[in-house]
Amino acid sequence: MAQLGEPPLESCTPVQAREIRAKRQRVSTEPIHHARDVDAGGVPARLYRPNDRADLGLLVFLHGGGWVIGSLDTHDNVCRILANSSGHAVLSVDYRLAPEHPFPAGLDDALTATRWAHANAATLGCDPDRLAIGGDSAGANLAIVVCQQRPLPLRFQLLVYPATDLTCSFPSHVENAEGPGLTSRGLIWFINHYAGDDPAALTDPLLSPHFAGDAAVAASPPTMVITAEYDPLRDEGDAYAARLAALGVPTSHVRFGGMYHGFFSVADFLDDAAAANHLAGVAVGRALSR
Repeated sequence: MAQLGEPPLESCTPVQAREIRAKRQRVSTEPIHHARDVDAGGVPARLYRPNDRADLGLLVFLHGGGWVIGSLDTHDNVCRILANSSGHAVLSVDYRLAPEHPFPAGLDDALTATRWAHANAATLGCDPDRLAIGGDSAGANLAIVVCQQRPLPLRFQLLVYPATDLTCSFPSHVENAEGPGLTSRGLIWFINHYAGDDPAALTDPLLSPHFAGDAAVAASPPTMVITAEYDPLRDEGDAYAARLAALGVPTSHVRFGGMYHGFFSVADFLDDAAAANHLAGVAVGRALSR
């Protein structure tokens, strides 16, 4: 990663950061039975189907990228693997990005797309009663808030190194301040673009679901949380998994030792990333097959 010679994230404009991320994009090597772009109630999205069955469950997936970068293409490989390994459909959501569209635009799009997926599941060849939601990093943040808002019944949530506390108060923000991958300075760059630089606003549960009340957290569906050892977000993900379990939510939590923030998206390069993708897919598949 160091040999790529990319400038620090915080020295870039959002446009430059997106261009740098796009240059690293590779065409997926994962075959998929069918993929097509759809309009999810005015929100661009992409539907992945592993087969032609008309009764599939559906995972609404929200990509990571700090609410500033990321797209349908950056997480194309992840969504293909999740669809194939779960045996169910995946709807990847291209929510609006900050700073052009700051909070709550991305959250609004996540809610809109999730409601649309439920209302239109039958036309997608899916069962509206078997719906899950998930995402990585910023996308996992949005997924948590959608679950806490409970716009409709959800069977499962998949949270990959979720951002739950935008005040950055957990010890892993200091321990892993220099990454690799995500640094503390880069994280603040993301947060300021999405949420603004008012510290008082960052405890809003719609931004930081860590601060939601117990009733909202306890109402969450069964959950899998995946965290990484060398990640500034590690401890808040660990803490959210522990809180879910303590409040009676069926919860699986797996921390990948030696891994860093962003590893979930590079299954072609890292064995642990491939393992995490398939672990997540199997968990989604079991939840949606019941």
